[in-house]
Amino acid sequence: MSESENLSARWSRLMDRVQAKRATLGRPATAIVSQPDPRTIGSFARGRQLSAGNFLFAGHLIEAPDTGIWDIEPPDRPFAEALHGFGWLDDLAAAGDAFARARAQMWLREWIARYGQGRGPGWTADLTGRRLIRWISHAIFLLGGHDRDSAAAFYRSLAQQTAFLSRRWQAARPGLPRFEALTGLIYAGLSLEGMERHLDPAVRALARECDSQIDAAGGLPTRNPEELLEVFTLLTWAAVTLSEAGRSASHSHWSAIERIAPTLRTLRHADGGLARFHGGGRGLEGRLDAALANSGVRGRQPDGLSMGFARLSAGRTSVIVDAAPPPEGRPSVNAHASTLAFELTSGRRPLVVNCGSGRSFGQAWRRAGRATPSHSALVLAGRSSARLGTSGKTQDWLTDAPREVPIKMSKAPDGMRFEGGHDGYRRGHGLTHARTLDLAQDGRGLAGEDMLVCLDEADRRRFDKAMDKARLQGVPFDIRFHLHPDVDASVDMGGAAISLALRSGEIWIFRTDARIRMVLEPSVYLERTRLKPRATKQIVLSGRAMEYATRIRWSLAKAQSTPDAIRDVDEDALEPVTET
Repeated sequence: MSESENLSARWSRLMDRVQAKRATLGRPATAIVSQPDPRTIGSFARGRQLSAGNFLFAGHLIEAPDTGIWDIEPPDRPFAEALHGFGWLDDLAAAGDAFARARAQMWLREWIARYGQGRGPGWTADLTGRRLIRWISHAIFLLGGHDRDSAAAFYRSLAQQTAFLSRRWQAARPGLPRFEALTGLIYAGLSLEGMERHLDPAVRALARECDSQIDAAGGLPTRNPEELLEVFTLLTWAAVTLSEAGRSASHSHWSAIERIAPTLRTLRHADGGLARFHGGGRGLEGRLDAALANSGVRGRQPDGLSMGFARLSAGRTSVIVDAAPPPEGRPSVNAHASTLAFELTSGRRPLVVNCGSGRSFGQAWRRAGRATPSHSALVLAGRSSARLGTSGKTQDWLTDAPREVPIKMSKAPDGMRFEGGHDGYRRGHGLTHARTLDLAQDGRGLAGEDMLVCLDEADRRRFDKAMDKARLQGVPFDIRFHLHPDVDASVDMGGAAISLALRSGEIWIFRTDARIRMVLEPSVYLERTRLKPRATKQIVLSGRAMEYATRIRWSLAKAQSTPDAIRDVDEDALEPVTET
């Protein structure tokens, strides 16, 4: 981080502290005049784990059955933020028994006693907004059986946090953090007696954020599908809560909801999970369906293109492709070098995936997850199609990224066709990567073609220099197909094919040109709901570009013995320990 970034961050933290202290001088709220129904979706299993003293946040599990939640020493900042955001209240409320309620009430009282006077890491705009949403939504759960003094402390803290948020919401980063802050302020303005004056300014500010952050096609600058879902969820919560209180959301607010809903449907795989690109995961179980149902908006983008992604779907199969340049500048801080990477899901079973974000496993895994080799894409000379900055404030931003990513969606003779290309390797090697994907009309097969081609004389000169550097041995490339951990992969037909067995009973067969090397190699599947990366496998096609045009064909198709429809109702043998 540069010196100017350090100064800015320190100034922001100082102002948070000043305004948090100032907020304690305000007049407290005395009651909740309009409580919205809880719309958050918690996990019964996670609630029981919390009650038992198993604290799993941000990829860290701390087993401390005899330790209060605020006596735990957070191993890192994301863990502390998860604690102070109170998202875990959703899980305790989902458990809903007397012990879970007692835990929630005790930890709430302790937070007010320790941090309610403006102390601790929880006094940032986005965490305060997140916390207000949970406290107000679960007020009945939290106040049941409370004495008058505890209830007064609860209302006093709510008022203090609302006053703080009214002065500091603008300090939240544009995007999801600011949407969290403003939604929390709207909840407080609607629900708390004496806080009504904050409502109209928050509604107007949220409308401005919708206009500036949600583009005409319903996308975010970060191009992160899961972040888009979180923003959409907050917007639907705010709109429904306003409606229940006899108010209406602004035109900009509703227009943003109407733009985002079709985009999210396009980014959803056949199994209901989101495509995992640019730092996003599949989304919390049930959240996408609930948000779409609350919005009342139907349909998906008619051309299959959303937020720079292309979708092919037929039968029980969905294919989603990263079909645009990656984000630039500050929005690229968590973006991936994944241009033309794809994922494929068959029914309820992911088959071809990207490794995902490794943020919860530390900085090394985070950087590895952002690189092109961690995606189902072509990698030239072991390099990513975009690279990370090396110093100063841009060290986490993507640089040297593809600039031209032309694509075309069309009808194929027997299904749907995607054609795309990118120039991420053109400057270094004179080669443009082009990828064609044909999905059969019945969804039973995907035929692919990857090309490396020099487009003009300048490209041929660059390629010749690269060949000279390689002593005329060719420029090496790998085409990677990362497999979901539940896929059982084995080399078949004497090395001419790879069989992929899904838990549903489906068998898919991968084949390629005989002249290219095909192997199975180890890979990892990075998901923040696990304590460590999951081991899996990847298919790797390896070769060398020796000429101005190199073509590689491959196919992925269901075995003939696999029926068109399979009753896939088997549950996993063990439900994994998941994160709150």
